[in-house]
Amino acid sequence: MANGNLEHWLHPSMNEQNQSKNLTLIQRLSIAVDVASALNYLHNSCEKSIVHCDLKPSNILLDDDMNAHVGDFGLARFLSEATSSCSQSHTNSPSIKGTIGYLAPEYGMGAKASTFGDIYSDGILLLEMFIGKKPIDEIFNGSLSLHQFAKLA
Repeated sequence: MANGNLEHWLHPSMNEQNQSKNLTLIQRLSIAVDVASALNYLHNSCEKSIVHCDLKPSNILLDDDMNAHVGDFGLARFLSEATSSCSQSHTNSPSIKGTIGYLAPEYGMGAKASTFGDIYSDGILLLEMFIGKKPIDEIFNGSLSLHQFAKLA
């Protein structure tokens, strides 16, 4: 995609810091709406619900007009109607993979993939977009959490 991924806009690397990569509030809101629309389509408009399972800034691609597109469906799961909204189903297999900081906590306890996991990841993505900190930023190693930081902000 012409404008790369959201990760490069939120957290430019040392090589990119000289380039002007700032997102306006309107661009951030537009990206948030684009991602929410994509999740709505995946969860509610497909024949079988699709759960992305790895929603994070590096998987949000930006086109020429800064429209956001959800990419990298390598960990995606198709859900049957019975499990598409049920987050209480558990499994003994550690089949859920993803990125620490963006995964829903219930996945760590063996819960099956659900649309709720993507919604959790989207919430973390929104916090990151608007407060500028990754969920695994080193300032969150102590007693301060991402949630507490957002409340203070």
